[in-house]
Amino acid sequence: MFGLTPSWLPFLGDTAAPKESTVLTYEQVEELGRELDDLRARTVARLGDEDREYIYRIIKAQRGFEVAGRALMYVPFLPPVWLAGVGALSVSKILDNMEIGHNVMHGQYDWMREQGLNSRVFEWDTVCPADQWKHSHNYMHHTYTNIIDMDRDIGYGILRMDEGQRWRPYYLGNPVYAFLLMVFFEWGVMLHDLEADNIVKGKRKWSDLKPLLKGQVRKSGRQVLKDYIVFPVLSGPFFLTTLIGNASANIVRNLWAYSIIFCGHFPSGVQTFTVEETREETRGQWYLRQMIGSANISGSPLFHIMSGNLSHQIEHHLFPDLPAHRYPEMAPQVEALCYKYGLPYNTGGFFKQIGSVWGKIFRLAVPPFMVKSQATPGVIVERRPAAA
Repeated sequence: MFGLTPSWLPFLGDTAAPKESTVLTYEQVEELGRELDDLRARTVARLGDEDREYIYRIIKAQRGFEVAGRALMYVPFLPPVWLAGVGALSVSKILDNMEIGHNVMHGQYDWMREQGLNSRVFEWDTVCPADQWKHSHNYMHHTYTNIIDMDRDIGYGILRMDEGQRWRPYYLGNPVYAFLLMVFFEWGVMLHDLEADNIVKGKRKWSDLKPLLKGQVRKSGRQVLKDYIVFPVLSGPFFLTTLIGNASANIVRNLWAYSIIFCGHFPSGVQTFTVEETREETRGQWYLRQMIGSANISGSPLFHIMSGNLSHQIEHHLFPDLPAHRYPEMAPQVEALCYKYGLPYNTGGFFKQIGSVWGKIFRLAVPPFMVKSQATPGVIVERRPAAA
């Protein structure tokens, strides 16, 4: 694994940089941070009616698709109509999860001071309680992005997604675990904050889980009641087809959310870091870690909306609390900064990125001696100037 070899560690002396690695001075990294701060400030200054109207349109569309989907599933004797209902409900759940729920709970619309779009009280249409997701994602992942043994999103506690994770025979099942996580992704997200792997290792007590489990049972119970009991019962003689349709829409949402998220975090070229490398990070160094620890997916405007604009994962990691629909206009400026400082800007089409992800899942399942390392040349930052 190549990662950031930062200057706030003892410098490696005369050790040569890995081939094709980028070498930046401490001052360059801090200047990069200032330029990104300026980009953020310019974007914040422009927030207003355009952003308000955008999120209202998305919410209106999401609700429209949900009503249409549930209504069309009352016509199961016409399979094309029923399938259209499943598709519409799937779109509704994807929008609720990606472009509304994920982004609202990041605080992207808190500035509007609207109760229904306030990150502190918002709940989404999925089994994971919002408060638990905000801890595991907003805090743990976005603070410790791609730091091994700190960012639990690296493998979600069940997968080997980086060469820096020590191989064990358990990981021979990597592809199977990944497939199951993809199909049942909302449940995996719900269980994520329990840190089951740390329970097994004895690093966490069962007693620590009681409040989390109560919240999960309460939230998942409501979701199961709504999708698998109430709406199927309301459809009367079409109970079974409505049940199947609701389950199908949830699975479609799971497959899509998993694929978009994994494309932004695990394709080839994305770099990981150690705790030592990131100790006493400056703002510029934090920005740098986000830039080279993420990847984008190219696509159409509709594709970006359906991905919650997480197709701009680099920009999201840099500015997680800015309205995500602003990322497409910020992306060319971020890419220009990467070019200016000789940094990679990892982007590619969906099939390229997801193919790379699944290739990594299979490759990291086998013992390291059986496969060739695909470590990515990293970034070396020169020593921090001594204090005067």
